[in-house]
Amino acid sequence: MKFLVDTCVWSLALRRRNASRLNLEEQRLASELRAAIQVSNAAIIGPVRQEILSGIRDRAQFQRTLGLLEPFADEEMIPEDFVEAARLFNLCRDHGVHCGPVDILICAVAARLGYGILSNDTGLARCVEVLRIEGVTL
Repeated sequence: MKFLVDTCVWSLALRRRNASRLNLEEQRLASELRAAIQVSNAAIIGPVRQEILSGIRDRAQFQRTLGLLEPFADEEMIPEDFVEAARLFNLCRDHGVHCGPVDILICAVAARLGYGILSNDTGLARCVEVLRIEGVTL
């Protein structure tokens, strides 16, 4: 299965230098990302790429991170993804769950493409739980 990889997981793999400082869950996610990359099953969307690169103050680190992401083409986002994201956001809000704009876009795009989601973000997990999007696993 192909996975849309959330910002938090990319950050584990790309921005944390000392893997021994990762907890067991973070190690599992980093391992799943490596496995997905090896079989070309790791995907990214533009807003996640932006989140990863935002806040990197050191220019050299920014360029290194940009280079590491270069092999991964952004999955195409279509106008319907944004409409679906708004619909999904409203559904979550109706259930008392707040979803960030990038998280809800990940849900909409993953649902359309039939991808899983690789993340350890508890907010995103609550969104997926409320939405019960068929074919989307976390």
